[in-house]
Amino acid sequence: MIWSDKLKVLWAHGLEGSPNGSKPKWIIENLGWDVISIDMSNRGWTIGDQTAVVLDKISEIDDFDLIMGSSYGGLAVANAANELLDKDLKLVLMAPAFGLAENFQKIGEKELNEWESNGFRPYFHHGLNEEIKLGWDFMTSAKKMSWPKINHPAVIIHGIYDEIVPIESSRKIAESNLNVELIEVEDGHRLVNSLQFIPIAVEKILSKK
Repeated sequence: MIWSDKLKVLWAHGLEGSPNGSKPKWIIENLGWDVISIDMSNRGWTIGDQTAVVLDKISEIDDFDLIMGSSYGGLAVANAANELLDKDLKLVLMAPAFGLAENFQKIGEKELNEWESNGFRPYFHHGLNEEIKLGWDFMTSAKKMSWPKINHPAVIIHGIYDEIVPIESSRKIAESNLNVELIEVEDGHRLVNSLQFIPIAVEKILSKK
């Protein structure tokens, strides 16, 4: 490894994750790093809301080594970084939810029209184990922020069997952004069998200028 001291990492969990989820716990227990987990739903559920939470935390804590994000949190991290072009940021994104709007549009035109007409859509949140309401602003925000340009060095870990966010989304980002390196793994969306790739991705990102 190219680092000698314990790393300080900002962590952004996914839509149905939590600040104390399995991935940050694995990092702490297996790598011994200092992980600062962001409560991503602090402002709301839209990608704009959660990007703002990431920006708040970056402003509050300025002495971290890198930012990591999983799924929806990875998309929020990418969008936040896109607003901080003057900062030296390094990103590791795990199955980031690029193409968010397109993925939600798969529910069908009728359901989308009902969602817009009603102003909200019920959504069962497995992390909270309860139903929440996603406002139509969830979709309007997603349409604006599903494909951020990556201007900072970034490494993506994405499973080729991802059943939630197709790996083609990360391939598209990697092909169109010279700063991005993609690690494809034989895994699904939760990457439960690929956590050992985290230090590999971090070593790659810390070696980038």
